[in-house]
Amino acid sequence: MSTGLSVGIDVGGTKCLGIALDADGEIVAEERRPTPRGDGSIPLLIDTLAELADALGPYDELGVGVPGLVTRAGVLRAAPNLDGVADVDIAGRLGAEVGHRVRVDNDATCATVAEWMFGAAQGVSDMVLVTLGTGIGGGLVQSGHLQRGRNGFAGEYGHMVVDPAGPPCPCGRRGCWERYASGSGLARLAREAAVGRRVSRVLELAGGDPEAVRGEMVQQAAREGDADSLAVIDDFGRWVAIGLVSLSNALDPEMFVLGGGLAAGADLYLDPIKAWYQELIYQPDLRPMPRIEFARWSERAGAVGASLLWAAHDAW
Repeated sequence: MSTGLSVGIDVGGTKCLGIALDADGEIVAEERRPTPRGDGSIPLLIDTLAELADALGPYDELGVGVPGLVTRAGVLRAAPNLDGVADVDIAGRLGAEVGHRVRVDNDATCATVAEWMFGAAQGVSDMVLVTLGTGIGGGLVQSGHLQRGRNGFAGEYGHMVVDPAGPPCPCGRRGCWERYASGSGLARLAREAAVGRRVSRVLELAGGDPEAVRGEMVQQAAREGDADSLAVIDDFGRWVAIGLVSLSNALDPEMFVLGGGLAAGADLYLDPIKAWYQELIYQPDLRPMPRIEFARWSERAGAVGASLLWAAHDAW
């Protein structure tokens, strides 16, 4: 018997978020679990996903969004921000565990589906989604079609190298865009400022330890009007804009949608990002500027999109 519900689970670097979506696109249930990490985490991850699905069931359809390179068959080939998780047939293993068909895709591709079908980019035919979370992922719609690439690996914008001499990235290279423009990138910029004694309020919130500085502390201090914290956010906006400009030059989208955990700070980040984009883009006075907006679904976009994977299949 049909329940009218679809379940979507978004596997993040620190947590797995599951939602149940009804036929009207409304979230009717939500559950969270810590993401298993380290050696031997693959069986634990499958168990965690099965537990979440069971907690949100019964359901008609189940979809999962995972970070990294996901094939069209639902096999996770590599996940730089998930220790010990690689070359895993998540769709097959989870399906066997729950006794239900499962569709698996990249988490940012899922977020793209959510924002394109029922979110900030509804009705837009050419859009780029960039998720600003633990790392950076992305998705792409061109001429009204979701693009996944030959192997399903399109949208790994976070691993564009913006500084070959920059900090090491979990992918094994240096200076990837996500080292500067993700949530962890914001924290790194703030820690560097703290070491230089330039963000005293943030350092105070961190108990005097620069290594304890986190992005949310920068947000708190900025909302208090702290000038040094606002300067860090401006620098962060510049790094975000650097990547968006490169994507514009390659793809010429009508719209950028910014998602991920940092969407909660949209009021702080959006103006600096737009200002730096206008400053850095080629020939700004001779081209239409794309819209730049934060995601409607915020941190739930990946889970919502995962729940829509079966419905969106015809758009692939």
